[in-house]
Amino acid sequence: EELLDRVDLKRFIDGYPHQLSGGEQQRVALARALAPRPRIMLMDEPFSGLDNRLRDGIRDETLSILKEEDTAVLLVTHEPDEAMRMADEIALMREGRIVQQGAPYNVYTRPLDRAAVAFFSDANVLRSEVSGALATTPFGRFLAPGVPDGTKVDIVFRPQHLRIDFDRGGKGPAPTATDGTAARAVVARARFMGNESLVEFVMDHDGSMLKATVPNVFLPQPGSVMWLTVRRDRCFVFPVH
Repeated sequence: EELLDRVDLKRFIDGYPHQLSGGEQQRVALARALAPRPRIMLMDEPFSGLDNRLRDGIRDETLSILKEEDTAVLLVTHEPDEAMRMADEIALMREGRIVQQGAPYNVYTRPLDRAAVAFFSDANVLRSEVSGALATTPFGRFLAPGVPDGTKVDIVFRPQHLRIDFDRGGKGPAPTATDGTAARAVVARARFMGNESLVEFVMDHDGSMLKATVPNVFLPQPGSVMWLTVRRDRCFVFPVH
């Protein structure tokens, strides 16, 4: 009764499972699991059956109760947002092995490889080859310390770190130490996603596609010419295996 009260379901104590909504059934399952006062709990994708709006509330409520009970939890999830939202520590697994482990901030900002970047968000990729510890791209040169000459590398960055400027007489903005050289691109598509806009570009130099996310509403017309730069401190350079 105490636990049902904590998950706000005491009024359903004499009810049947089919009389409860999906979210209410989830909270009953949580109360049942907590009843023996476990010190450790395994949760295997516990919120996967809930719609997004309901999932956030149940997740936050569950996390609050688990912390109050001082219960350690091993949570299995395929949802990066869920891992970032709930975890004190993330273990990234691949083919049954832990490949990277740490606090959410560290795993997100210091990814092990290209696949680790892509797990948490969309990723743009530039392919290059190292010469003299430098990888040359349309956005200028990127440092690749310790990588042997001739090694192919992927330069990976997230869409929010691609910066946009309008075409100014065909010259683009001047290079900077932070953002390097500007590369010319044409807008292929732009969509408003709610909190941000997603803009897709075709690069002039090779016809490859890059994505940029921009806060609020930014919907340039397809065919618009723009110049793009990349934040050097938000790029990752990984040897291609």
